[in-house]
Amino acid sequence: MELSLTRLAGAEDSERLLVVGPSLGTSVARLWRACARVLGPEVEVIGWDLPGHGNGKPAGTAFTVADVADEVSAHTVALAGGRPTGYAGVSFGGAVGFELASRDRGPFGGVVTIGAARRIGTPQMWRDRAAVVRRAGTPVMVDGSAQRWFAPGFIARAPDVAGGLLRELAEVDDESYARACEALAEFEAPDAVIPVRVLVGEHDVVVPLDGADLVLAGCGHLPPVEAPELVARVLLEEMRCLTTTA
Repeated sequence: MELSLTRLAGAEDSERLLVVGPSLGTSVARLWRACARVLGPEVEVIGWDLPGHGNGKPAGTAFTVADVADEVSAHTVALAGGRPTGYAGVSFGGAVGFELASRDRGPFGGVVTIGAARRIGTPQMWRDRAAVVRRAGTPVMVDGSAQRWFAPGFIARAPDVAGGLLRELAEVDDESYARACEALAEFEAPDAVIPVRVLVGEHDVVVPLDGADLVLAGCGHLPPVEAPELVARVLLEEMRCLTTTA
């Protein structure tokens, strides 16, 4: 498995580096670009795509959350150049964040997870979803995702944003989506050894609020598109607390 990377904001000479990860069914560019632009020139923002999502090549074999974390970590080592480096991920990307936080020799000084938990859903739920998508394709997920992803009223307020995400979901490679579901079925977060801040949207129906360090008002499961300025403000505070990596 080889992840596809996209620069969303900033440049190689930006003072700090933030690596961001997507939710299952989304591309990192559509999910994160508005938020990345708010962070300003002091932060280079690099995103990665899941296999078969966005710019990601379809998955040829099974993969785990740890496999994705291995790839993210390896790419980040090459990109960081000693800069203070943080990670933020949504849902599946947040699961990757929990995995990265368990590694005391990784490139990240801090991790923010968004719309994620130490275990998301149940193993059988994810296996059932993988079977449905293999049988009927990712378009079958659109109606349910429209209900799970967004806070009440968001689709009416921002139909182009929500519609773009849902159209992209229908174009995700079926087998890659199914393999990502199976990766989540097997995932349970290890103990963290670097700082993790857990953000959950006020209206998130996917993960519980009781595990959150910060509840994001007015947001559902995808806060970087629902409230990009709010998420950027929290991330910038976190990034400014990081020190230079070794």
